[in-house]
Order: sequence, then C-alpha cells, then structure tokens
Amino acid sequence: MTIRHLRIFIEVADSGKMSIAASKFFISQPTVSQTIKELEEHYGVLLFERLSKKLYITEEGRQLLSYARQVVSQFDNLEEKMLETNHREKIRIGATITVGNCILADIINSFKESNPEVEVCAYVSNTKIIQEKLLKSELDIAIVEGKIKSPDLICLPAVDDYLVLACSKNHPFAKKKKIKLTELSNVSFAMREQGSGTRELFENYISDHGVDIKTVWEGNCPGAIKNAVMQNQYLAVISVRLVEEEIKNGEIYVIQNSECEWDRHFSMVYHKNKFISEAMKNLMGVVKNYKDTDVLQGISTGKLIKG
Repeated sequence: MTIRHLRIFIEVADSGKMSIAASKFFISQPTVSQTIKELEEHYGVLLFERLSKKLYITEEGRQLLSYARQVVSQFDNLEEKMLETNHREKIRIGATITVGNCILADIINSFKESNPEVEVCAYVSNTKIIQEKLLKSELDIAIVEGKIKSPDLICLPAVDDYLVLACSKNHPFAKKKKIKLTELSNVSFAMREQGSGTRELFENYISDHGVDIKTVWEGNCPGAIKNAVMQNQYLAVISVRLVEEEIKNGEIYVIQNSECEWDRHFSMVYHKNKFISEAMKNLMGVVKNYKDTDVLQGISTGKLIKG
C-alpha cells in the first residue's frame, strides 16, 4: 500500500466515479479499479459496493477515507517542509460566521505578535461546512459556535458566548421588560441559514418548548440580519458580541433568556489524527486566553420567560 493508492482511493470516494479518478491521475480506468482492488485485498475489507454501475462507499471505506486524508495531508506537509528552502509554516484556520465577525481578527493579530514567522490563512463559513473542511484536511484548526457531530474531530470549549433576542428600539417588545415565550409565534424572524450553529441552538430550543416561529428572512451575513432587525422590525436571535455597537448606541434592544439556555462556547476543533505543531499549540493558547468584557454590563434588557 502506497501514498499513490490512497490518493486514487480518495479521489474515487470524493467523485464516486473511477473514470474521474483515472482522468485526474492520467491513468486508465482498469488501473484505478486494480488499485482499489489491491487496497481491499491489503486490508481484507470491501471499500465500495458496486450497484447498477454506481459506487457506494462502505462503512469500512469511510473509516479508511478518514485516515487516508490525514496520511496524505501529513505526507504532503512532510514533502513541503523537507524540499522547500526558507520554508514558512502556514496554519489554515477556519471560523464560523459569528466567530469570524467578532473575534477572529483579534485572535490572529494576537497570535502574529508572538509568531510573526507563521503565515495564517483564514476561511469563514457555517459550522457544517467548516466541519467538512476539517474532515477533508483542508483546514488545520477551527473555532466554531455550533455543535460538532463527527467523532473524528476533537472539540475543546474555549470562549464563552451567549445568544440574545434582538429587536429594534421601535419594536413593541422594546417597551417590555418581560416577554412570554408564546409571544414569539406571532412575530416575524430574520434567521441564519441552515447549517448555522446559532440557528440550530435556537431551533432546538423553540422545538423543545413546542413553539413555532415565522421565518420571513434568511441569510448568512450578520450585518444584513442586523439591518433586517432595525429597518424591517424583525426579531433575530444572534450572538451578543455581534450587536455590541448597536446595543450601546440604543439602536437595538435585547431580550435575554431568563434561564441561560442560550449560553454556549466557541470551541476549538481539529482532527483527532492531526499533528499539533508548536505554532498550533501557540494559537490554541491564544484562543484559550482570549478575554472579553460583558457587553451588557450596565445595559437595561428584557427577559424571555416561559410563562
């Protein structure tokens, strides 16, 4: 079994077709088929089901795929480090949209102060996509607000955060100190897109309490969501960090969950087989030591109650 075997296997698994793998590696389709057969014989397992001329990866195949991605990634890193002169270490950091909008820049700047020789490349998307990129070794580490579901990823709580219900200063809720949970079913919401950790946490909460909400606006841009709240009189559930300026300016009124059920963590995530370099350890230290003041200190807010 060689790195070449694993590269071909990964391409077949990703594309679902041996012909595409053959084209990518400039080899014949029978050669691809023979490579997969050699892997199956080497490990004594079936990697793909072949049904109606289509390939379906097996559970054993998925297990090998997870390890294969890491092995190939580490081999490529080894080649890069050993063959390049004046090599500059690079860390690919992912962040979910909330994290990317409120703390990622500070974290990168703090890290660069003590690690100026390390190049940092950042990628921002929702939790679902960040998880996929970690599993494919397209990212080294990530900071996310959503729930990580893959058992192949290590998730370490790092930075405290919580959601608030946001409305404009002109919304009827802005005149109330207490809002009943059942009142949410009668108003329009601006929501994050599917795959967002913020959305998942809130939807699980309202589902657990038997409340249906009316979603009239969806998007992945926090700025656009804030505009929808202030200009269109929608409600939105959002990280308190993202509305700090608008709260202090009096443009947005926030309603807190009275039982802290929207408290959460931003977590550091990386693959369980990932080699943790000294630079990555330093970055993790910066994240763990990240401090922020309470945005709502001294601010009058409403309370969401279940009554």
